[in-house]
Amino acid sequence: MKTGKTEVSRAVRVLLVAAGLLLASGPGIATEQAQQRQEARDTKQDTRTEARDAKVDCRAADQQSNPECRQDKRDAKQEGRENARDVKH
Repeated sequence: MKTGKTEVSRAVRVLLVAAGLLLASGPGIATEQAQQRQEARDTKQDTRTEARDAKVDCRAADQQSNPECRQDKRDAKQEGRENARDVKH
């Protein structure tokens, strides 16, 4: 009987150690993912600002028609989204 309790006790200790290791690694992974998401958001936000400024400059300089300036802005924002995806993955 004594060996049965010892084995159970040992199994419980192993499970507790394993659970502790899993809990310790979880926050690190979550933190890394949060940083990646934040970098992706920052990338998209920077792209939006740059695209907005480029459109204003385009319209002010009368280089292109308004629809062409809008399309350039859309293209710039799409590139920003793609860059953000690259940051996250």
